[in-house]
Amino acid sequence: MHPAPENPISETREEPLADTPASRPLSRRALLCQAVTTLGLTAAQAILSPLRAEESSVPTDPTRVPGTPPTLYGQRSPFEKSERVVKSWWGSLTPLQDLDGVVTPASLHFERHHNGVPSIDPSHHKLLVHGLVDRPLILSMDDLKRFPSVSRLVFIECSGNSGSEWRAPTGQTAQQTHGLTSTSEWTGVRLATVLKEVGLKPEATWMLAEGSDAAVMTRSLPVADIMEEGLLCYAQNGEALRPEQGYPLRLVIPGWEGNTCIKWLRRLKLGTAPFMTREETSRYTDLMPDGSARQFTMVMEAKSVITTPSGGQKVRPGFIEVRGLAWSGRGSVMKAEVSTDGGRSWEEAQLQEPVLPKCHTRFRFSCRWDGEETILQSRCIDETGYVQPARTALIAVRGMNSDYHNNAIQSWKISREGHVTNVQV
Repeated sequence: MHPAPENPISETREEPLADTPASRPLSRRALLCQAVTTLGLTAAQAILSPLRAEESSVPTDPTRVPGTPPTLYGQRSPFEKSERVVKSWWGSLTPLQDLDGVVTPASLHFERHHNGVPSIDPSHHKLLVHGLVDRPLILSMDDLKRFPSVSRLVFIECSGNSGSEWRAPTGQTAQQTHGLTSTSEWTGVRLATVLKEVGLKPEATWMLAEGSDAAVMTRSLPVADIMEEGLLCYAQNGEALRPEQGYPLRLVIPGWEGNTCIKWLRRLKLGTAPFMTREETSRYTDLMPDGSARQFTMVMEAKSVITTPSGGQKVRPGFIEVRGLAWSGRGSVMKAEVSTDGGRSWEEAQLQEPVLPKCHTRFRFSCRWDGEETILQSRCIDETGYVQPARTALIAVRGMNSDYHNNAIQSWKISREGHVTNVQV
């Protein structure tokens, strides 16, 4: 590949159509089963019919037909199909390869929960702040919203993001390999403001954060490290949190692994030492080659991924604008580099504004593909000088037993036919 200043080529994808079962003689049991199925299909058709009707009723010339009236809550165009992929019962993945800019729509922000999404009435929700404080408080949502508010664009990344890639290239798309990260504008109250209100005692060095979900998710957090940047958030991207994002209240610790950003937050307890909960002993520790385990490794290190071209996509010879995302839990992205030869050489990519600390940053790099098989890679360098490692370098230190904090360089192979696939080098 060679640098080139031309226009990019757009790609289109087609989706397969579903088949319907053929009719056949039915027993009474089968008839009952079909009745239930028919009810389900009827409900689905009731939802899909307006969308199909809207697609089929698109005028040839929209300037000659009056448009639709205002609605109570906006919906995206029926022609836009991007969606999360449900990973399992515990979460879903953001379609990174389909997004533009750095802000993830709230409806596409990845999910991660430990026992489902609870239903919570905000008028009944309370936050208890107690332990080593002078004035324990129980705060309602209205109480919290009376404090001065702040907003900040930051990414959240699950520590298990790319975890399935430790041993083999399992994900087919950027969504499947890196989709447990998203950026939003988070709005709420500074943690420091609330802790000042309750009168934090000098010996209070650790804080337990607890959620209202069925798992009662809890994590111990060192107060000194989170005091200034920690946020108690009630809004995301300009509106109330979505239920799967912690409605009505969640903790956000910029740059730290997602499990520390406790959702459905109901309690903060201040103490002198870690509380050693299940989630920081049997879970969320990094197993090392010698059998020991690293604990409280909260910061998400510098990482990047090319989203175009990436797995599942197809390119043609000629101009390609390589696009991707870079981020670091230690601060701002200072540089993103792209390799078009499997890491043998690197060239600097252009960072796209805004470049904000602990926030996704867009990068782009123009080149020409000559039709020969090649491997695309990207790497991030953050403001501390840390360089995103190759997979072999990461494994040399961490071994193969860890499931968390995989920030290794991602490789995409372009075949001679232009198909892009996930590989490891």
